[in-house]
Amino acid sequence: MSGVAVGGQGRSDGGGGGGGGGGDSAGRWAGWKLLALGLLSASSVLAAAPAAQAMGREEKRRLGNQVVEMFDHAYSNYMEHAYPADELMPLTCRGRVRGQEPSRGDVDDALGKFSLTLIDTLDTLVVLNKTKEFEEAVKKVIRDVNLDNDIVVSVFETNIRVLGGLLGGHSVAIMLKEKGEDMQWYNGELLHMAKQLGYKLLPAFNTTSGLPYPRVNLKFGVRSPEARTGTETDTCTACAGTLILEFAALSRFTGASIFEEYARKALDFLWEKRQRSSNLVGVTINIHTGDWVRKDSGVGAGIDSYYEYLLKAYVLLGDDSFLERFNTHYDAIMRYISQPPLLLDVHIHKPMLNARTWMDSLLAFFPGLQVLKGDIRPAIETHEMLYQVIKKHNFLPEAFTTDFRVHWAQHPLRPEFAESTYFLYKATGDPYYLEVGKTLIENLNKYARVPCGFAAMKDVRTGSHEDRMDSFFLAEMFKYLYLLFADKEDLTFDIEDYIFTTEAHLLPLWLSTANQTAPRKNITTEYTELDDSNFDWTCPNTQILFPNDPMYAQSIREPLKNVVDKSCPRGVSRAEESLGTGPKPPLRARDFMASNPEHLEILKKMGVSLIHLKDGRVQLVQHAIQAASSLDAEDGLRFMQEMIELSSQQQKEQQLPPRAVQIVSHPFFGRVVLTAGPAQFGMDLSKHKSGARGFVAVSKPYNGCSEITNPEALKDKIALMQRGQCMFAEKARNIQKAGAIGGIVIDDNEGSSSDTAPLFQMAGDGKNTDDITVPMLFLFNKEGSIILDAIQEYEAVEVLLSDKAKDRDLEMESMEQKSSDNDSHNQRSEEISADLNLVNQDPEGEGGLESPAELGSNSVSLMDQESCIPKLQETNKLQETSSQASDLENHPEEQSKIETDSNPTDSWDNNKGQSMESILADWNEDIEAFEMMEKDEL
Repeated sequence: MSGVAVGGQGRSDGGGGGGGGGGDSAGRWAGWKLLALGLLSASSVLAAAPAAQAMGREEKRRLGNQVVEMFDHAYSNYMEHAYPADELMPLTCRGRVRGQEPSRGDVDDALGKFSLTLIDTLDTLVVLNKTKEFEEAVKKVIRDVNLDNDIVVSVFETNIRVLGGLLGGHSVAIMLKEKGEDMQWYNGELLHMAKQLGYKLLPAFNTTSGLPYPRVNLKFGVRSPEARTGTETDTCTACAGTLILEFAALSRFTGASIFEEYARKALDFLWEKRQRSSNLVGVTINIHTGDWVRKDSGVGAGIDSYYEYLLKAYVLLGDDSFLERFNTHYDAIMRYISQPPLLLDVHIHKPMLNARTWMDSLLAFFPGLQVLKGDIRPAIETHEMLYQVIKKHNFLPEAFTTDFRVHWAQHPLRPEFAESTYFLYKATGDPYYLEVGKTLIENLNKYARVPCGFAAMKDVRTGSHEDRMDSFFLAEMFKYLYLLFADKEDLTFDIEDYIFTTEAHLLPLWLSTANQTAPRKNITTEYTELDDSNFDWTCPNTQILFPNDPMYAQSIREPLKNVVDKSCPRGVSRAEESLGTGPKPPLRARDFMASNPEHLEILKKMGVSLIHLKDGRVQLVQHAIQAASSLDAEDGLRFMQEMIELSSQQQKEQQLPPRAVQIVSHPFFGRVVLTAGPAQFGMDLSKHKSGARGFVAVSKPYNGCSEITNPEALKDKIALMQRGQCMFAEKARNIQKAGAIGGIVIDDNEGSSSDTAPLFQMAGDGKNTDDITVPMLFLFNKEGSIILDAIQEYEAVEVLLSDKAKDRDLEMESMEQKSSDNDSHNQRSEEISADLNLVNQDPEGEGGLESPAELGSNSVSLMDQESCIPKLQETNKLQETSSQASDLENHPEEQSKIETDSNPTDSWDNNKGQSMESILADWNEDIEAFEMMEKDEL
């Protein structure tokens, strides 16, 4: 650590240096530079920590070198196989070019044909001491990158990744040049490109509110016919509120104030439109009217970096209003959203009402932000909860429930948890967090590493891969992991002189005194009377953050060690409940039993009626006006929402989960795992832990619909067949008769992929299929082509069909030598939970699609409840609902289908479930009644 005294240059009572860029700016910069990076002095803690727990210098250096080697593997494969494309597709060893691959929806808005990964990686090269590679990369960007493409991109993603990447690259380039060794030829070329890009983003701000359009055409701006954008009405809060660092830095680097002014105007508008009674913001806002489109609020997807940039804008720019706004929001977050260790979304108008019963992975950044704030205890608690989820599933699923089951199974190698781990280690010095980082490294190498880079996880339960390696993986993951294990002498520059953007790009803190905009009136206090008692006006001091007790952090973590493995974990109730001073906690859907008279009485108070239908089903109906009070009506609405989610979740649990096809022969050695659709017949791979392993062979005929003419080639092998011409079960019987030990059906729809198409199950043919004993799996065309290409190149290709991937053989030893270890390891993650939007299975087994039963406008029919959920005694027939939880911003939905092979055209019908929003929309009468009680409307 540097000699800056933590807490020594702070402010008190709103006065002193540093306010609004005035006063002692140098003192404010010095006092906050450690805080900006979370580098709070922890030398005394380290000295007091038990020696047995401390990681040795050699081990730290070894892990740091391993991070560098992993980065080299990812970066070199991108440069060799993908550049100048935006991203590497690590399974097929080629670049992802927008328009040449199946659309992934909003995810593709980050791709602008501007070599995204290279620009995003620039300052990471310098952090990892790769100055020569950095110099070469900068020359490539200057020479090759075109920012004038006729392509529509996300304003948010382009700002944080491309503009931020160019500014971060410029920041470290001028630093190296000043050292007098490298980059002596550099003359601000990256900054010139950043300014050019900044002007290309400005047309998006042409709205009366100042909130930007979510997308812009790099060549034609917005709203012109050529732009093909500008008709959007909504944007996410993070999309509009995550601009100030990059735009202000661009203004202060160049002297062009317009960029900072536009970003400030957007932040001012968001602040003005916050919900006044709760001080929370929603997920989605109308950019023209300022009306909240999605009124749920949390710290995850759609909002996350808005909060981050308020605090960091104060650190970088010294404007008190940003700190005041952040503290106001933070107080609301800790009052309503934080239920340690959980962070649960709530409704902005009714903040005591939870909006969902699951969390998304993007909230993993929040403990790191709490370190920056100086609130260490909840940071430790939430981080530990997330770590327990990772230890169960190897990675953090995109979304998981409050009882820590998988809600969305993908993991696109997100870096937010590594970020928080780094900040917590720097704040506490606790070697525990070095061990956490070591686990992250091991899991990446074991489960995500493939011959051409690192592949995102399609499903953390099966270990299957997605042909995807996002640019943020190189920009953030390796940066944070390397800094976690690096000592100060390992770095070529002082990292404490910079602040991290949300994409981990480096902006120098000296920008706080460069080209400052004219002093501005503090608008924050125009809208609210601030309670200064909620604010911490001084730099956090380690005496406050981390008492002189080396066991402090461990004492916070210890109660959470087994929280994920408990069979029926319960969320922590709110403050008044924990103190025993408040009312009795409301009835939760997971605890409800229809045979319990007390529960029925509670339902009556909430305005909820229980109706026994003639066919044996039990139906719940709520009328808010029949509730005993407005609070009881509120509880009733929450109870109904929870019950809908439970019913939907139980519907999903009846589906078979996806399976895995793992290529285990040279040179793959288990490192490529493909998502496969299961079959409702044949060997149940979930009951055979060893799976089915064998070399693959193409059947003749390829469709497998008649007697096999090459049985000698298929004997004791896994047969490859093409979809079409006959039923799946017929194919299975034919290859089984020929002596095959398993079968893989490959989709005949050119270009289909599990990345973009819903997974589905292969149904039987309406007859008894007990005679089929071989396992059968389905691969989309793209995944199947990976195996077919491997056969052409290597001839002998061996695969493993299983319920989930086995351990990768990193030392390239035979998998037989490790099979026992693999089996024991895979016992750690036995829990299976299906994904969203599952379509009901055909009870006849004939492969048709049964339309989900429609709900009444304010009713829900209950299913038998499993796991921790008591069964409804009166229910003797399952009624499946079509409801689902609302989707996260920019995350594609997954869908499961049951298919036959007799009519490929019909099999692509999209029978999606009704969304949670649409169900809530049907409850207009009840919702309007609640809103009538809210006098402080937006």
